[in-house]
Amino acid sequence: MIDWSTYLPALFGHATQVAEATALGGQFDRHWRLTLQDGTRWFAKTAPAAAADRFAAEADGLSALAQTGAVRVPEVIAHGVDADSDTAYLILTWLDLRPLSAARAEAAARALVALHEAAPFPDRFGWHRDNYLGATPQQNGWEPNWAHFFVTRRIKPQLSWAKRNGFSRDAAARLEEALEGLPALFLEYAPRAALLHGDLWYGNIAESATGEVVLIDPAVHQGDHESELAMMELFGGFPPAFYAAYRKLSGLHRDYERRKPLYTLYHILNHFNLFGSGYAREAERLIARLTGG
Repeated sequence: MIDWSTYLPALFGHATQVAEATALGGQFDRHWRLTLQDGTRWFAKTAPAAAADRFAAEADGLSALAQTGAVRVPEVIAHGVDADSDTAYLILTWLDLRPLSAARAEAAARALVALHEAAPFPDRFGWHRDNYLGATPQQNGWEPNWAHFFVTRRIKPQLSWAKRNGFSRDAAARLEEALEGLPALFLEYAPRAALLHGDLWYGNIAESATGEVVLIDPAVHQGDHESELAMMELFGGFPPAFYAAYRKLSGLHRDYERRKPLYTLYHILNHFNLFGSGYAREAERLIARLTGG
């Protein structure tokens, strides 16, 4: 474990003194509130050194979101590895957050549409580096064809891991066959690349004390904005006015519901791989919808 009282002064200079380091829990990592002597507060994540690339990817994603100006994100202070404790860390500015309120639902929808329209390379899909969906490695690179990208860089890796984790071989075979006909879902729909948060469930959006829309824990890439909406609808929790406003402002395509099971399946397979067989039945149900079974 990092000794914050000695490590931060060594990293930033002796003027950076820690008054208190409060452990906050965390799912995959340990979370901390670091209070400095001058009252400044930082948020930190720590994990074994192998997590250094995951933290670097998160820092990269936060910086990309910040550059759009569409949403507020924590500012990246530092990330790296403490060699003495063999611990990876990510240090961010502390933000006082509260759940997204109904009063800010439309503002949040507008912010998300603005974010999606801010893709730096609107003619390609992917990202300049691989990153992570939660703790799961996520392949990126660049491709001009979204359907091909989503199958080869998203669904197939998750399905391969799922088969190794005991997922139904029959359901996997049906999905592999269905993927051959995937272009049919895109015959009348050619998505423009959107800048996506990438892991936008309700726990990763909030509002600040001053009402700003805040995003955290991204898995940034450029993709179809419909895939972001499918993730948001999967676990719910957003105010109803948010969904209505986003659908209206984004100009959602009439055939979105046909593609939604595919986009949802990616996250359900990821949860199967991370958390176990409790997600198998839902994955099989989505595969049945995609295959007409």
